[in-house]
Amino acid sequence: MLTLPAPDAAILARRSEIASALATIVPDGVIADDRALVAYESDGLTAYRQAPMIVVLPRSTEEVSRVLAYCTREQVRLVPRGAGTSLSGGALGLADAVTIGLARMNRILEIDLDNRCVVAQPGVTNLAISHAVRGSGFYYAPDPSSQIACTIGGNVAENSGGVHCLKYGLTANNLLGIELVLPGGEIIRLGGKHLDAEGYDLLGLVTGSEGMLGIVTEVTVRVLKAPTAARALLMGFASSEAAGAAVGAVIGAGIIPAGMEMMDGKAIAAAEAFVSAGYPSDAEALLIVELDGPPEEVDELSSRVAEIARQVGATSVKASRDDAERARFWAGRKAAFPAAGRLAPDYYCMDGTIPRHRLPLVLARIRELSAHYRLEVANVFHAGDGNLHPLILYDANAPGELVRAEEFGADILRLCVEVGGCLTGEHGVGVEKRDLMPVMFNATDLAVQQRLKCAFDPDGRMNPGKVFPTLHRCAEEGRVHVHHGQTRRPDLPRF
Repeated sequence: MLTLPAPDAAILARRSEIASALATIVPDGVIADDRALVAYESDGLTAYRQAPMIVVLPRSTEEVSRVLAYCTREQVRLVPRGAGTSLSGGALGLADAVTIGLARMNRILEIDLDNRCVVAQPGVTNLAISHAVRGSGFYYAPDPSSQIACTIGGNVAENSGGVHCLKYGLTANNLLGIELVLPGGEIIRLGGKHLDAEGYDLLGLVTGSEGMLGIVTEVTVRVLKAPTAARALLMGFASSEAAGAAVGAVIGAGIIPAGMEMMDGKAIAAAEAFVSAGYPSDAEALLIVELDGPPEEVDELSSRVAEIARQVGATSVKASRDDAERARFWAGRKAAFPAAGRLAPDYYCMDGTIPRHRLPLVLARIRELSAHYRLEVANVFHAGDGNLHPLILYDANAPGELVRAEEFGADILRLCVEVGGCLTGEHGVGVEKRDLMPVMFNATDLAVQQRLKCAFDPDGRMNPGKVFPTLHRCAEEGRVHVHHGQTRRPDLPRF
């Protein structure tokens, strides 16, 4: 369990001074009242809580630049925050840092259909981009389950995906350009409306960097023409292993669906009770496969996928009859996380990625771990690209259950790496997976990543304490290990 220390007296003594200075930069946009700060003490990973010292809510790139320049001069640490839907603790505040919230920067700046792109501020929600271009027959493809709330700036920070990332890619595959404010306040642009840029791929470097290199203040994304036809298949199976085999069989046949999602029996029951999506109540596993494109192609691929599913043991196959029914099929999947609240007082949402062909093995191992830790788990994930989201069910008020849930989750992530996968698919590392980074990366790997951070943030003031289990001071060889969020070096970033 990560422990977070309270701010010391020296930090508290500076708080009023810092808040007053920030208020001159962002009038009516500074929060320093302890009660008001409670709203910012956690993100979607609610097991960890830490109220920030101060929250500042800028409205423009210029204000962000001036805030960062001031904090650099005064050696104040910064934590960027979007909508707070992060599930790895990436937006968790620090007791001695300023949280810079970007929710007020919520305007769509330009819709350029000639170049098939939209320019938006970072606080624009993911779904709002599709709504803005829907009337012209376009949409934005990445669609995380939290798309009604999560912001495009946060999507860039975490390289978010969604149920349609199998065919259309993650944020990185749909991102054209960004405006970025560096820790010292400098404003740069990476990419643009053009398809590609010369030089080093700094846009790719920043995407998924979890707010550790700078703050994104403008985003240019690619929008796509809506397909002429789309159909979702709802397929029930007697076991998760059979559903996993169907996933491999479909992809192995050369078919790349727009989306391919899987839920196990516990998740099916919770989601069906929550939204009445029409899921088969007797299935132990469910696949939702969406095909899109010209009507003739959709007809052909739907028939082929249904036949493949039956060959590997599908107990039921149902095709959506219209867009309303297709949306209902997806509504259950997108509501699976909140629906899990019906199964237990709390749940711990994991995020790891594996090769598709290892899916049956991994699901069987998760069942074994569930018995070992005496905690149930509901499996919901992006089956097509192997991105797992096991929901570990526990009761935070029961002694020892949270610790067991964390240990269970860590073993799932170790398993993902063991079978050739990785620690995260779209939720990021944050604090949740920070101490597991050596499971995937050796010391040289981590040192190179740290050097990249130092190139952008030599003072280590951007979102400190996240991602790296061992902090390397920039410009010297000294090392310090982080244990329970604390270091033995008071001059280094701390939790």
